[in-house]
Amino acid sequence: MGYGMAYTVDLSKKTISKFEIKGEIISRYIGGRGVASRLLFEMVDADVNPLSERNVLIFSNGPLTGTSWPSASRIVISAKSPLSGGLGYSNVGGYFGAALRKAGVDILIITGRSDKPVYLYIQDENAEIRDASHIWGLGTYDAMKELRKELGKISAAVIGPAGENKVLFSAIIIDEGRAAARTGMGAVMGSKMLKAVVAAGTQSIETSESFIELSMRLFKKCVESGRAEMLSRYGTMSLIPGKQILGDLPSYNHRKGTFPTVDKLLPEVFYEKFKIKRRSCFLCPIGCGRLVKYENTFFEGLEYETIAALGPNCGVGEPADIVKLNFLCNMLGLDTISTGVTIAWAMECYEKGIITEEDTGGLKLKWGDTCVMEEIIEQIAYRREFGGKLSLGVVKAAEKFGPDSLAYAMAVKGVEIPMQQPRAVKMFGLGHATSNRGADHLYALPTICYPWLSKEAMRYLGLDETTLDEFCDVTNPKLKAKAVVFSENLSAVVDSLGVCKFPTVETYIITPEELAEGYSYIAGFKIDIKDLLRVGERIVNLERIFNMRMGFTGKMDTLPERFMSQPLPDGKAKGSIVELDQMLSEYYKERGWYKGIPCKNKIKELELPNHSHRLNFS
Repeated sequence: MGYGMAYTVDLSKKTISKFEIKGEIISRYIGGRGVASRLLFEMVDADVNPLSERNVLIFSNGPLTGTSWPSASRIVISAKSPLSGGLGYSNVGGYFGAALRKAGVDILIITGRSDKPVYLYIQDENAEIRDASHIWGLGTYDAMKELRKELGKISAAVIGPAGENKVLFSAIIIDEGRAAARTGMGAVMGSKMLKAVVAAGTQSIETSESFIELSMRLFKKCVESGRAEMLSRYGTMSLIPGKQILGDLPSYNHRKGTFPTVDKLLPEVFYEKFKIKRRSCFLCPIGCGRLVKYENTFFEGLEYETIAALGPNCGVGEPADIVKLNFLCNMLGLDTISTGVTIAWAMECYEKGIITEEDTGGLKLKWGDTCVMEEIIEQIAYRREFGGKLSLGVVKAAEKFGPDSLAYAMAVKGVEIPMQQPRAVKMFGLGHATSNRGADHLYALPTICYPWLSKEAMRYLGLDETTLDEFCDVTNPKLKAKAVVFSENLSAVVDSLGVCKFPTVETYIITPEELAEGYSYIAGFKIDIKDLLRVGERIVNLERIFNMRMGFTGKMDTLPERFMSQPLPDGKAKGSIVELDQMLSEYYKERGWYKGIPCKNKIKELELPNHSHRLNFS
C-alpha cells in the first residue's frame, strides 16, 4: 500500500469517490500538512465563508504515518479557519491517523454539507456515510461510547456540542481526549453536520527492509536518549518548574510570567493526587500522554498548555479544579488554550471595569473562580448568554466591547496566544508573530535556541563560538530570526511526513539527516536534508500566499502591545520586552520577503503554483 490515495466525500450529494494524488504534488509537498495546504490553495477562494458548505475539510496523513517509524502517529486536519479567516489546521496524534491509513485512506477531502447529522465510517477501503442522529448532541466521550458499542474496535475523530454549535475555537477530539484543537476545525466539521469520522483499518502498510531497520534503530535511540526522559516520566507538565524560574509561565492573562502558588501545580503533586497513567500514541517510544481519572472516566489531558491556560493564566491554582476544567473542555469539544485565554481576557476586562455584571448576566468574573469558569465554559459551548459572545474568540469578542478591551486580547491573526511568555523567550515571541496559522508555539517550535541544543545550532545554522552565547540567551533578540526560519521549515517537513515533533524538532533525537534517509526509502529515490528543507520552505511560502489571498498583510505579523511596551514584571527575564521590529526585519531578510510578502523571485525559485491554476480531480 503506497502513499497518495485520496477519498473525496461530498456531503451535499452523499457521494464518495477515490483518486490518487499526482506524484508531482507529493514530490513537492510530501504529504500531511504540505499536501493539505496545497489542496486548500487550489480549492478554497477568498470569498468562501469558513462555515459554509463551500469550505473544504481535509484529513491528511503523512507518508510515514502508521508505519514502523517511531512516533509516526500524526494527522493534520485543515480548512479555512473560522477563527482567523486564513490558514487553519490542527495536528494531532493518538491512533486515528494510523487507523485511517490502515483503512486505505491517506487523504480525506470533505466538501458540502449534510441536511442531517451524519458520521463517516471507513473500514479497509470501504467508506460509508451513516446517520448520526442518535449521537448528535452528545458530549465527545458519550458519543465515543455509543460508536464503540455499535462498531467495536475503532478510532474516531468526534466533535462535541461546541463543534455542533459552531463555536469558532471548537476542537475535534480523538478517542480518549487527544485534541485537534487549534483554529476551529471542530466548527468547520459541525457546519457540515458531520459528528464523527470513524476509522477501523486492519491493512498493513508495506515498507522496505531498510526502512524497517532504520526505524528499529531510531526507536532504540529514542528510548535510550536522556533528552526525552522528563517527557516520558511526567509528560509536558514537566515543563512547569523551568518555566516558572525563567518567567515563561503566563499568568493573569499574560500579564506576568510566574505564578505565586506554582508549588501546587508541580508534576509530583498531580501524580500524588490523581490516578495518572502514562499513555503513548501509535508506536511512540516517548509516551508523553497522560490518562487522568475524573469521576468514572479516564480522559487524556493535563498537558502543559492546558494546565497553564486554564490554571495560572486564569488565576487558578488548585490541581483538582484544573482537572475538572480540562475534562469539561474535552467533553464539550473546546480548545483549552483558546478557552483559557478568552476567559482570562474577560476577567481582566471585568477587573478594569470594561465588562460589567450587566454584560455577564450577573456573573462576577474573579481570578481563580472556577465555579464561574465552569458556567462560562458551558455557555461558550452552547453559545448562550455571556458565553455566546466569548464563543467568537477573544478578538471578535473584544470588538463587541470596544477598543479599550482590544488592548487585553492576547491573540495574533485572530488566534489566541499559547502558553509562552514572549518577553521571556524571544524566539517564541517572533514565532507567534510570523506563524501563518495565527499565534502558535508549534508552527516553528524554535527550541534550537536553548543551550542544551547548542551543538545542533552550530551544525544546522552555521553558528560559531563567537555568536553562540547570544543565540542561546533566549532573552536576547539577536539571531532569533535565523532560528525561527530554520525551525519553521523543519516543522513543516515533520508535519508533512506525519511524525511527532518531540523526537525531532523539540529534542533532535532523530536528526534531519535521519528524516531524509527514512523518507528516501519511502519515496524510492535519494533525498538529502537540503531537499527536505526546501520542501519546508515551499510549504511555508505557499501558506503565506494563501493567507494573502484571504486578505492578510505583513502588518498582521505582530504581537499584542503588552509584550512590546510593558516590561515583564517577574522571573529571571524581569524587565524584558519583545524587540519585534528588529527580529521581524531580520526574519524577512532571511525569508526573502518584502514587508511580509514573498518576492516574485522567491515564488519563482520555489516553483510555487500560479493563483489561477486548478488541479483536476477527475
